Amino acid sequence: MYLGAIFFPLIGSLITGLFGRLIGDKPAQWIGVFFMALSAICGAVNFFNVALGHAPVMVDLGTWIDVGGLQVSWALRYDTIAAAMVAMVTLISTMIHIYSVGYMSHDATPTRFFSYLSLFTFMMLMLVTADNLAQLFFGWEGIGLASYLLIGYWYERESANRAAMKAFIVNRVGDLFFMMGMALTFWTFGTIEFDGIFQGVAAAQDKTIGGIPAIELIAFLLFGGAMGKSAQIGLHTWLPDAMEGPTPVSALIHAATLVTAGVFLMARMSPVIEYAPNALGFITFIGATTAFFAATIGCVQNDIKRVIAYSTCSQLGYMFFAVGVGAYQGAIFHLITHAFFKALLFLSAGSVIHAMSDEQDIRKMGGIWRKIPLTYAMFWIGSLALAGIPFFAGYYSKDFVLEAAYAGHGWTASYAFVMGMIAALLTAFYSWRLIIMTFHGKPRADHHVMEHVHESPAVMTLPLIVLAIGALFSGALLADYFVGHDWLAFWNGSIVNQPNNHIMHDAHEVPSWVPLAPTVAGVVGIAVGYIFYMFVPAIPGRLAASFPGLYRFLLNKWYFDELYDAIFVQPARKLAFWLWKVGDAKVIDGMPNGAAALTASAAGRVTRFQNGRVANYAFTMIIGLVLFVSIFLFGIGR
Repeated sequence: MYLGAIFFPLIGSLITGLFGRLIGDKPAQWIGVFFMALSAICGAVNFFNVALGHAPVMVDLGTWIDVGGLQVSWALRYDTIAAAMVAMVTLISTMIHIYSVGYMSHDATPTRFFSYLSLFTFMMLMLVTADNLAQLFFGWEGIGLASYLLIGYWYERESANRAAMKAFIVNRVGDLFFMMGMALTFWTFGTIEFDGIFQGVAAAQDKTIGGIPAIELIAFLLFGGAMGKSAQIGLHTWLPDAMEGPTPVSALIHAATLVTAGVFLMARMSPVIEYAPNALGFITFIGATTAFFAATIGCVQNDIKRVIAYSTCSQLGYMFFAVGVGAYQGAIFHLITHAFFKALLFLSAGSVIHAMSDEQDIRKMGGIWRKIPLTYAMFWIGSLALAGIPFFAGYYSKDFVLEAAYAGHGWTASYAFVMGMIAALLTAFYSWRLIIMTFHGKPRADHHVMEHVHESPAVMTLPLIVLAIGALFSGALLADYFVGHDWLAFWNGSIVNQPNNHIMHDAHEVPSWVPLAPTVAGVVGIAVGYIFYMFVPAIPGRLAASFPGLYRFLLNKWYFDELYDAIFVQPARKLAFWLWKVGDAKVIDGMPNGAAALTASAAGRVTRFQNGRVANYAFTMIIGLVLFVSIFLFGIGR
């Protein structure tokens, strides 16, 4: 069961990738689904055994690295946090695999897509069950590679190629910090095995580098890696461009795998970063800023997938400031519930795109809710969960995160609470802006497009129903275990709070208005959305005309891309051009080319003597004889 949950997706990836054409497209796709479903069954059983049965398991597969003082085993670490992640990843991925059978039915190479999709899932599973930082880094880089393949799946499109490269390069920036953190961890603890690290934390608190505590540096560096993978402000620019991949890829990346890896890393390393208060404050600040920043951009985007993408970025900010205030359990709780409703939203968006003949601009939609009522209902459920409306999944997890921020200590926690509340209002607003512009009002699409609007086939809608059930009930079912009174027994040491961290208790003792505030913010956001886009639709245009600078600022995503282009891309291009034209063409190529030209010129001059005239030959012989006699008499060559 433990091996099957991890390796069944790899088997499915190899079969569909290597033998898909021989088997046939449809059979190969269903083989991929079959192995993914087996993995999900194993993941569910393991969750009940490990998490609910309080029986963590270590599956040792042998020694991986043994070089000098570095010894690393290859093992599957099945504790509560790993079991919860495996169960979630396998279930969400299975639904996305099934959905993809319908969504990619007209694609030219669906077996290649399914092979990449299963490989992506396998790499994420390797990451969350890693027993050491090196093995975790293997999965970390594996999902980076798989995301490159999936984002650039339609490689005939220049935009897809650019998006894949952008994701790969930006993530490498974060990965550099991760590798430095891993090296510093080995220097500090003498190991990169989790058990050795966690047992050595107390002894390592006195170690410093340049007067800075080593544990603080480790926490900062590992968070730098998490910022890249989880698209926090500054290293977020790849995330919206990743929408160039097929919609099932967007769902998998944003809901269950890639972007959640950074949050998981922080929770896994909680026994270490608990002793890094400065790093925790920085994490809180970055998470809160990201939650607000991404929510503001989501309010003005017009691509249906990009609106949901910025929603993901904002929700990841919630998870990180939960980590920053010490409520790691709340971060993972929100990660799990978010996986259900965000996968539901992305796949519902894919159903809309499918119905609208691949149109993604919400300004060219409208008036379609009666034609695709099931997709419309699924969009409502996902949006209600995202907005944190009682009693949907997001209500339980987002509220707890905000309560923890209110109960946290220091100005960063207060800042996180304020930014989180503003983001909650904006989230509800742009969610209903998306619903109203997509489904309501007069049809704005081409007449021929509207004639073909239809509900998606059952192979696409059934996964939506399963995910909707998760978006409805996962919060209520998991709340007591993840963040309720049973949290300590449930997590069973897989997430650690130091003795003076009482946030899990204090979050339940906040004033009565605090739990109500996010719901009020959500309702206000929904009401404003209705006023702006249904009742008085002229308001958004007037506001954009009244505040053109602010509107362009948000529409251009705070100009991060333009800023990075000016600071990094253009200077790098100019330097590369100079190295090409001057360094390479004139210096490197110039030396052998110049020597060759000199030799050719000298040879050309010598050939002038080879003209058949005896007098010239005699003159040459005399000159040579004179030189020989001179050397012999005067010893010039000595």
